[in-house]
Parts: sequence; structure tokens; C-alpha cells
Amino acid sequence: MALHRIVIEPGTADRHYWRDLWTYRGLFWFLAWRDILVRYKQTVIGIAWSVLRPLLTLGAMALVGWLFNSHVPEGVPRLLLVAAATLPWTFFSTAFSEASNSLIANSNLLTKVYFPRLIVPASTLLVCLIDLLISFAILLVLLAVYRYVPDFRILFLPLFTLLAIVTALGSGLLIAAINVKYRDFRYVVPFMVQFGLYVSPIAFTSTDIYSNERIPMAFRTLYSMNPLVGVIDGFRWCILGGTSPIHMPGFILSVGISLLLLLLGVRYFRRMERSFADVI
Repeated sequence: MALHRIVIEPGTADRHYWRDLWTYRGLFWFLAWRDILVRYKQTVIGIAWSVLRPLLTLGAMALVGWLFNSHVPEGVPRLLLVAAATLPWTFFSTAFSEASNSLIANSNLLTKVYFPRLIVPASTLLVCLIDLLISFAILLVLLAVYRYVPDFRILFLPLFTLLAIVTALGSGLLIAAINVKYRDFRYVVPFMVQFGLYVSPIAFTSTDIYSNERIPMAFRTLYSMNPLVGVIDGFRWCILGGTSPIHMPGFILSVGISLLLLLLGVRYFRRMERSFADVI
């Protein structure tokens, strides 16, 4: 059997880092499978919570949208409109939270053996993708109840799922690295998630923002800088078709912020990674 030997030399870490990610892919699958077993094996609450969480978010946001009379496209039930947004939001909020706290949760592993630390937050996304599939099953039930059939745009859904992964990974890596150095920062993460729930187009639509002339242009631009705007608008466009159009200038800005987050997240994570074992 061929054995892999890892040689750590001064000045070569960057050159070999991405190759080491592939070499340690087995560790990625091990950590991901461990998280899945912890979440679902011989548990009722873990499975039930994966169903209840998106349902509770769906009900609450639909109620908020109804109370504030947010825009609903003609022929689209409000519950279905909110469900299409709850799908990516539930994935992002869970993935962001899990990735942000992943290094602290695996601190013992980080201090014992060499491996690319990026594997740890990246592996948390897999269990979140399973939660996404559960949320998608709920959406399929609603589509059947309302007899709503998506058109050809549904074929683009994997692309927007990839965008959601990019957004969650980029922001998760950034906060995970900060969490190692500033432990009390982990208390800010739940607030960030809660704040994001209300400023992202879940209870409302982007049409409520872009078509309202009373909203200053500067605020609309700031709204477009929310990376979840592009993700959620993309999911609605795929699921609800032409009834939920994409505002292209805002969408491009939002996607750009998502890609920038990934770049900054990876670079900052790599820069701080060398000191993780010393400060964790």
C-alpha cells in the first residue's frame, strides 16, 4: 500500500496547502460524517428540529409579511413566496453559525496534528446541505398543495445553491478565524443571524425595496450589498418563475459581495491559520 508522507518545510506552506486539502479529503468526509451522526443517529429531536425550524421561520415570516402587506406577485400564494426564501435562508443561517464555531468546537484536534484547518469549517456545510434537502421536501409539499408547477428556470437552482454555499463558506471562514483570537466574538454570531433574518428579503420581496421611490437610492444600494439578496432572489426566480423577476443591478452587486466575502474569508483564514494552535 502506498503511503502519503507530508513534509512541512519553511516557505512552502502556501505552495503545498491546496494539494494538502486534496490529500486530507478523507478527514473532510470523516468530520462531515461525524457531524451527521451526532445530529441524526438515534435522535428524534435532531430530525424533528430540521423540519420544525424551517416551518417556524416560514410561519413567522409569512405572518410578518401579511401584517405589513408586503408585495406578493399575482397568482403566487404568500406562503409559497416565503417558503422559496426560507429554503436558502435556513441553509445559510445554519451553515454560517456552524462554520463560525467549528474551530472552537474542534480545538483539541487543531493542537494535536497537522492538516489544512480549512477542512474543519468546510466539513460543517455537508450536514447543512442535508437540512437544505429536508427544507426542499417541505417546499415540494407546498408546491403540490397549491398545484404550482415551476417552469424551466428550476434547472438553474443548483447554480444558486452553489452561490449560497459560497456565501456561507466565505462569511463562515472569516468569522471562524476571528473567533479563535477573540473568543467573546462568538456571542455576536447569533445577533448577526437574527439581524440578517429581518434585513433579507424573506418576509418581503426586493420589489418592495427597488420599486419604492420613497426609499433613498443610497439605502437601496446598501440593501443590494447584502449577499443574501442575490441568493434569495435567485431561488425565488428559479422556483416561482417570471412572477418573481431579478433586479439585475442589485443582483450583480449582491453576487459580487458574495464572491468578495469568499476571497476575503479564505485569505484572512489562511493568514491567521498559522497561529490557531497557539491561541486556541
